[in-house]
Amino acid sequence: MNFGIIGTGMIGGFHAKAIAAMTGGELIGAADRVLERTQAFAKQYNTKAYDSVEAMLADPEIDIVTIGTPSGAHFDPAMAAIEAGKHVIIEKPLEVTIERIDQMIGAAAAKGVTLAAVLNRRFHPGMDAFKKAADSGRFGKLTSASAYVKWHRDQAYYDSAAWRGTWALDGGGALMNQSIHTIDALLYLAGSVKSVQANTACLAHTNIEVEDIAVAIVEFESGARGVIEGSTCTWSKDGHPARVQLAGTEGSVFLADEAFEIWDFMNETDEDETIRAQFMQSSDTGLGANDPSAISFYQHQRNFEEIVNAIQEGREPTTGAGEARKSVELIQAIYKSARNNGAKVELS
Repeated sequence: MNFGIIGTGMIGGFHAKAIAAMTGGELIGAADRVLERTQAFAKQYNTKAYDSVEAMLADPEIDIVTIGTPSGAHFDPAMAAIEAGKHVIIEKPLEVTIERIDQMIGAAAAKGVTLAAVLNRRFHPGMDAFKKAADSGRFGKLTSASAYVKWHRDQAYYDSAAWRGTWALDGGGALMNQSIHTIDALLYLAGSVKSVQANTACLAHTNIEVEDIAVAIVEFESGARGVIEGSTCTWSKDGHPARVQLAGTEGSVFLADEAFEIWDFMNETDEDETIRAQFMQSSDTGLGANDPSAISFYQHQRNFEEIVNAIQEGREPTTGAGEARKSVELIQAIYKSARNNGAKVELS
């Protein structure tokens, strides 16, 4: 299927690399608000530069549009692409409010096109093994499920663009921007959340509206308890990996980026030693923890391939808009609790 990219910044570059590497997709062109930026991007990735987003959306050759604009600027290009009859893939978060997400979902359903998200932390072999263990009940009764993203962004990162660190266009801080993929992974593995109690603060940065640290106590529908911690003010030389940790009455698994720190079950299987040998390795350096440009694109590639396959098979992608909505709903609930001095917020 033929792809067009809206947004030619760093995220657009990830998308271009993933499309070039994937099976079943070809990059046809790109568009942005600034033509000179689009032309430079098109030259770098050997593709067509459209004069405008409207011109790209009018091209019948384009089947799928990916959107890599700032988080709070996803709605307008997504709605325009949907109206043009294009399938749409949006970088995290799908949008910064569930109200906008619901409008987008409704529009896509009315047009009969697919609306999906980049939830790339779901797409690596370690996560495949983790998900299989969770779905097969190997933890017994799940009692604990937590996510930790202790990353660092310097002041220059926030100062580099006027939209960074704003509620309108970033949608939040360490949770909505940096931690959302890990929060999605936690929900993917542990299931729905019943309630949250949270506290947020901005401790180390200036001239931003949003949090650089947040901590939430989480109660899952399963009865498990856990913690979500997200930070952009946690310095380390190489950066800490993002961690997802599940434990229950019959097992514990701690994932650090793409490697396991613990893979331990009461009832061992023949596969367990193979998993430990393949994925139990040092993860002292976090992927994108200190430098967002260091994130690999191969998970985007697998994500895009899943969406193309789903479109061709006439089914909902595993990273469809309904799945992407869940992490935004949870983060909004955390923010609501924090604004109300840690009051418990029940999720619908």
